[in-house]
Amino acid sequence: MCGIAGIFSFTGGKPAQPWELRAMASMVRHRGPDSIGFYRNRRVGLAHARLSIIDPTGGQQPLHSPDRGLSLICNGEIFNYRELRRDLLAWGYDFQTESDSEVILALYRRYGLDFVHRLNGQFALALWDVREERLVLARDRVGILPLFYSRQGERLLFGSEVKALLPLFDRTPRLNPVALDQLMTFWAPLAPETMFEGVHSLLPGHMLIVTRDETRLRAYWDWHFPDQGDWRGQSEAHLAEELREWLSDAVRLRLRADVSIGTYLSGGLDSSALTALAAAQSDDRLNSFSIGFGEGSGYDETPYQSMLAESLGTLHHTVVCQPTDIVSRFPEAIWHTEAPVLRTAPVPMCHLSARVRGTGCKAVLTGEGADEVLGGYDLFKEMKIRRFWARQRHSVWRPLLLRRLYPYLNLNGQRAPAYLEQFFGMGLARADSPLFSHLPRWITTARCKLFFSESLQAELTGGDALGGLQASLPQDWERWHSFNQAQYLEAKTLLSGYLLSAQGDRMLMANAVEGRFPFLDHRLIDFAAGVSPHLKMKVLNEKYLLKRAVADLVPADICRRPKQPYRAPDGPAFFAGDEADYVRELLSEETLQRYGYFDARRVMHLLSKARQGRAIGAKDNMALVGILSTQLWHCLFIENFQQRFSGAGHDSRNHLDTGETDVDNRKDQTAYSGELLVHRRSGGLGG
Repeated sequence: MCGIAGIFSFTGGKPAQPWELRAMASMVRHRGPDSIGFYRNRRVGLAHARLSIIDPTGGQQPLHSPDRGLSLICNGEIFNYRELRRDLLAWGYDFQTESDSEVILALYRRYGLDFVHRLNGQFALALWDVREERLVLARDRVGILPLFYSRQGERLLFGSEVKALLPLFDRTPRLNPVALDQLMTFWAPLAPETMFEGVHSLLPGHMLIVTRDETRLRAYWDWHFPDQGDWRGQSEAHLAEELREWLSDAVRLRLRADVSIGTYLSGGLDSSALTALAAAQSDDRLNSFSIGFGEGSGYDETPYQSMLAESLGTLHHTVVCQPTDIVSRFPEAIWHTEAPVLRTAPVPMCHLSARVRGTGCKAVLTGEGADEVLGGYDLFKEMKIRRFWARQRHSVWRPLLLRRLYPYLNLNGQRAPAYLEQFFGMGLARADSPLFSHLPRWITTARCKLFFSESLQAELTGGDALGGLQASLPQDWERWHSFNQAQYLEAKTLLSGYLLSAQGDRMLMANAVEGRFPFLDHRLIDFAAGVSPHLKMKVLNEKYLLKRAVADLVPADICRRPKQPYRAPDGPAFFAGDEADYVRELLSEETLQRYGYFDARRVMHLLSKARQGRAIGAKDNMALVGILSTQLWHCLFIENFQQRFSGAGHDSRNHLDTGETDVDNRKDQTAYSGELLVHRRSGGLGG
């Protein structure tokens, strides 16, 4: 994977300047430290920071068609490029490199805008068609890789990260209240919203087609499920075998590289299955990587990870993340997420990718997507029980079934039913709501918004995060099984918005490591969509079909082991021992009032509990991390905008003065500096 950026001039009167392209590229150089390439003419400018994985010597970008009528920058991998290349060679296309990305040019030449349907990969790309004077931006089906854009006057700016656009802004950006409202409900803004007002995220499975006369979105893929009851008719054994074949082939394709590839090994079913399949298809001993938190932390899974590594014969590496690491690396994580977070879980992932890169691996296979595609989350079990309970809402014993899901909760027998009833009873009367499956979690998360300031609440008057999501649901939604509906909601909110972004791509690419996701191969997704929900979750046995499919690969103890959610030390870590300077300053009453997002009085009351070492519940914990990370986001991107962005790349104004293209192998980059400047000055909402 790489970093891309560019400029489109609608009038041609303000073409991209060399220093502008260099400024944009410098902001995403951490994604592609191996080389930088540029292309520009009067209408478009393209910049590419490369992480070389396939064809390291010949695959520099931008890539061009033989007649130079097409130019391309691509972040990502096209995993079926060999098969596509063979067909396109037979068609007569004259390839210039061995790069996987070059097949995109040939496919576009042959199929036009339908080229995306033939790609099996993860990508965010920009393709310039000289003859049509048309720019095509495209993002992969499920949103593994990010792509942002913003209209600035007569130009469209785009890039892999928002920070690539900011050096060309003529004024300090402003927080987008709608995005913060969504984040405090779903854990992430929903595309096309971003935390930056006027900056948009290209929707997964979409293209943005830009000409001098128009800018239009075109959808080419979405998660889709059959009508209820219209499931695949094969036997359970046949479906398990077919799932195994799809997964094995997805792993095979994602092992294609000219560099070393490893795996993330969490200690659970998904990563174990991937590692076993990868080890069986690898000529060399596989590197595996895990996070540990130390004994007694409540989060540690290293015993399972070590057992699996020994069983599978991998060369295993463990990174132990302490609470002090969470605190010290939190600003760096927010610099890369470009958005607040409600949990600290991304921070250890950044720590882990640094270790991966240190071993020489440039890519890892990882198990994200398995729970969404094959029914692994507790949320799906909760929904089944809640629907059963909703049919007799006043039943005493029906809600007690929830205790089977969470035997590890440290609650006495009398308190447990009351706690579970209170939480999972939220939204119980709304069993006909399309969002029923997620209401307890989203209602609970939304309580973070109780800390919003009056001015922020006023900006959100009339807004409705849940209503907006409901309005975007597919037309055939009502014909789907409720289990499939829950899968769709999870995929469109937490998966693409948070797990693949803040906790995925951003933490991997912070250290120039590519993540590859076999469970998100679109062929596997489409296959699994047609499988009966009763085989994805048999009674309350999650991912039943996957367990059957990989039973001979994964130790039985792992298949039987209850799913343990990935978590990391959260809010209390920031107040154990000496409080970090940035925490104290950003959460001071004066800074809270100056930034203007939160009610300082309410926040100070919450901080008082945390600083006294008093136990805080899940809602307060999310609020604490969310408030701190929002303050940190403002400090990094708004308050320090001039220092961080306005001068980026200006020292290179004379580079690329002549000529149309260039490749630069210098290693300069603008990275997170670790310096936080919290200014004491007056200012209202958004600084």
